[in-house]
Amino acid sequence: MTPRWAPFPSPYRTDFDKKDSDKTDPADTIRALGSSLKRDERMDLGLAGKTALVCASSRGLGRGCAEALAEAGCDITLNGRDAETLKAVGEYISGKYGVAVNHVVADVSTGEGQKALLAACPQPDILVNNNGGPPRKDYTELDREAILAGVIQNFVTPVELAKAVLPGMTERGFGRIVNITSMSVKMPLEGLDLSSGARAGLTAFLAGVCRQVAPHGVTINNILPGKFDTDRLKGGFERTAAATGQTLNAVKAASAAEIPAGRFGTPEEFGQTCAFLCSVHAGYITGQNILLDGGLYPAAF
Repeated sequence: MTPRWAPFPSPYRTDFDKKDSDKTDPADTIRALGSSLKRDERMDLGLAGKTALVCASSRGLGRGCAEALAEAGCDITLNGRDAETLKAVGEYISGKYGVAVNHVVADVSTGEGQKALLAACPQPDILVNNNGGPPRKDYTELDREAILAGVIQNFVTPVELAKAVLPGMTERGFGRIVNITSMSVKMPLEGLDLSSGARAGLTAFLAGVCRQVAPHGVTINNILPGKFDTDRLKGGFERTAAATGQTLNAVKAASAAEIPAGRFGTPEEFGQTCAFLCSVHAGYITGQNILLDGGLYPAAF
């Protein structure tokens, strides 16, 4: 008798016990699964023709969000600090998804950078707040200047941008703000106290604001990434390998082993979560912290 269900090898499993030459990167498997879906097989998010301003979007999680929103039909304003990279990413997204893409070379933490972004995209339907965090540093090494800079990066800047775009969103009766924060908001990590504190403050601040704008069809949510396959994570592995004498693969394996899913997240799947939160299907979701960590945070609530 054939069993109604039988286990099968998961494409998501890590395989660090194999020789390096035989390994399949789980992140590549996830990308392949996502790209195998035809565009007409994906959920219609109801975002065609909407405009999205995605901060810090030339690479990593920000780019993942920009691509997912472009795939859903949004016109995109990209942002970053490297003109050549931004131009290349913009051309790629525009060519692949057939949407309008412009880009702004600017530091979003500065007043001048924000003015340039809002001049390029003055009435966004969607704002994705993203910015680099302060470098890992023990709290005893933080001086006043460093603390204020970290708060500006990860608290003041997203609040200022939200204030700038919310009036238009409420007037039009539709708006989505998604803040990329961090798992460390819920599970503080040593050396990331400044980043965790600033992002937690942002979370609390916008928890009140989101309820004021909810009657107008506007939602504000946060995505809390755990360990994702980005340049930032890879850079940390390289520093650990250099400091400990371990191989890079050994450091990666040890880090992945801490995650119940057994792998790192991909910018592509992060972006798809962001796009859903921005969709017409997510209008009843607001003020929430969506943890994307493969089960790393060990709690039921």
